[in-house]
Order: sequence, then structure tokens, then C-alpha cells
Amino acid sequence: MLGYLKPKFFSVMKSYTKAQFVKDLSAGLIVAIIALPLSIALALASGVAPECGIYTAIAAGFFVALLGGSRVQIAGPTAAFATIVAGVVATQGMDGLFIATVIAGIILVLMGLLKFGRLIKFIPHSITVGFTGGIAVTILLGQIKDFLGITYASGVRPVETMEKMEANFEYLNTFSFEALIIGVISLAILVLYPKLEKRIPPSLIAVVIGAVLVGLIPAFSNGVNTIGDLYNIPSGLPKINFSQMDFSTAKIVAVLPNAVTIALLAAIESLLSCVVADGMIDSKHNSNAELIAQGVGNIASVMFGGIAATGAIARTAANVKNGGRTPVAAMVHSVVLLLVLLFLMPYAELIPMPVIAAILFVVAYNMSEWRKFVEIVKSRKIADILILVITFVLTVVFDLVVAIAVGMVLHYLIVLIKKFIK
Repeated sequence: MLGYLKPKFFSVMKSYTKAQFVKDLSAGLIVAIIALPLSIALALASGVAPECGIYTAIAAGFFVALLGGSRVQIAGPTAAFATIVAGVVATQGMDGLFIATVIAGIILVLMGLLKFGRLIKFIPHSITVGFTGGIAVTILLGQIKDFLGITYASGVRPVETMEKMEANFEYLNTFSFEALIIGVISLAILVLYPKLEKRIPPSLIAVVIGAVLVGLIPAFSNGVNTIGDLYNIPSGLPKINFSQMDFSTAKIVAVLPNAVTIALLAAIESLLSCVVADGMIDSKHNSNAELIAQGVGNIASVMFGGIAATGAIARTAANVKNGGRTPVAAMVHSVVLLLVLLFLMPYAELIPMPVIAAILFVVAYNMSEWRKFVEIVKSRKIADILILVITFVLTVVFDLVVAIAVGMVLHYLIVLIKKFIK
């Protein structure tokens, strides 16, 4: 009766082999290496503590693998959520993010139960390209501070993109030449290294070289901040005090729009990732099971101290390219990150902030979909271009909630006008 909700994990395990386990083990280990610096970077971009990104990759990654509708999906923190999470944390605190993500998780579970998986096709392509490009720009602009080593005055904590740009210009005189050098070196490694050798993740190479340079050369040690200089990353399992959270009706009402946005974006991103993965392994995902898994994964993530999560296309692709073909690979990725969290976290504090910024620059570029942006503009379809540009601009200047709402209203208004004219 509920066969449409059956997770892929239970299907593939019927014919699972030792040979495939070896491949999944290798792929899971490599993806974990990629996910570690990326999870920390995305947590910082989201305005939360660096360890929250790792908590997210562990909890969401494991439960989405266990219950999901894809054979190879890797879930965790993604750039798409960075601005939303940062905005919620800044205005409503961590308890507001907790409530919003739990509500979003419930919405996703209901979407899966009600077979809403196919409805994703009704979201216009111009809107998804517009807000994806807008998110990429906001992430890139948000990392200029750390890439240049700019220091804000005490108490200055800009949240919105335009506020960050104003603060960057105001405190540009605090720019660190040493930070810029580390950032440029890291960026060069991230861009050039994959052209020479593809077996070792370039983000890992950048992190190691950046940490060594800052740790061993006095000039860099004095002029470049590391994660440990700005944050204290605790080892061990997270400790969450629910008694200190505000679960009032007013708080719940305040975060409802963000909860809906998180749910819709999680659905869009995860199902898009599934479609990409299907093409890579010649498979077919179960969209409704995936929505339920994303819902459970998001709830598990915040219960474990993490943030909102969804399917990560880049990490999913890395999983496939390294031999992962079952959800076991994603589970291995989560277990490896858990072991790092328990035993190796002090080393993460050595990562220089300009390296994190460089990693996020590349993430922003890869997710920007600028080619699709150009294609829509070249199509000369005025309605699509209008929706694309408005969604893009509103995402950068305001936030994703406003951008998606206005984009959807504008799209269907144009549809109605066209029908009326005919």
C-alpha cells in the first residue's frame, strides 16, 4: 500500500555484495574528506558555529541515506540555505532556526506522504536559476571579509548582503595582505589542482597547505586568522539545552515563512540532485521517499545540533565518480565525519579563514548556473528574462523568501494575462 515510499536502501541491500561494499567504503571516505572543510565553511557562511556544519552532515547524511529515494544522494549543509539560515539566526536566534527547521521537516514528510514529489516540475525554471544565481552571489560577497582579512569593529555584525558590503568598504583599511596571499594561493589550488590530478580532493590540499603556511611562517601566523582564533570547536557529541529555547506561539508564527521556504528549497534542491544522479548511474529515484527522508533528515539535523540540510549535488556527484552506488556510501561518509568529530576536531581549528573563503568562492561559482542564466537571456523570452532578473536581484538585495514569493506570483500572473489575451 505504501510501496511508493519504499527507501532505496532496503531495495539495494537484497543483492548487496562485498565488492560493492569496498567501493562504497572508498567513496564514502573520499566524500567525507570533501565534506569536512565544506561543512565548516558553509556553517560559517550560515552565521553559526563551525561544528554545526559537521553535525548537519552527520545526522542529515545518515538519515537521508537510510530513508531516501536515491541510491547515491549525499545530504548535508548546502550553499542554498546559507543566507536563509543566517537570516533566521540573526533575527530569531538558534531556537528560531530549530523551530523553523523542524516545521520544514514536518512539511517535507507530509509532502512525501501526499505524493507531492511530482509537483516540483511546476516551479518555473527561470525562478530556480534566478534564486540559485542570487544565492551564489550572496555567498561570494559574504566571504570577501575573510578573503581580504578585513576586521570589523566590536559589535559590528552585518547580516544582509548589502550591509556586509557597506561594512567591507567602511573597514577596508584593516585589510591584511597576508590573508590575501593565503586566499589567492588557496584559490589557485582549488582551480588548478583538479586539472593535474583528480584523486585527492582539492579542498583538502588547500586546507593542508594553507594551515602549514600559516602555522610555520611567522608573517602569516600574525596576519591571518584561523578558525581557532575566532571560534572554539568542541570535540565530542553536541550538547543541546532545550530548556533555554523559546517555543512560544509568537516565535513559531515569526519563523513560519522561513520554515516554508526551507521546505520548498529542500524539496527543489534534493530532487534536482536526484535527477542529476539518476543520469550519472542510469537509475530512477523515488521522489516521495526522498521528500520524507529529507524531512526526517532535517529534524534529525537540528536535534543533533545542526542546521537545515538538503541533497548536495557536488558531493553526490563526487560519490558517484568514486564508485558509490548504494546508500551505504553516504552512511560511511557520516560515520567517518562522526569519528573526526570525536577524535580529530582540534586539527580543524588550524584551518585559515581565507582558505574557507576561497572554498566558498568556488562553491558559489559552481552553483551559480551562469550558463543557464545566459541561455535564458539569449532566448529573448521577455517573461522568462523578467522573472529571472527580478528573482535574482531580490535574492541578493533582500532574501530568498521575498524572491521566491514575488517570482511565483509574477510567473502565474503572466500566465493568466497570456490566457486572457488569447
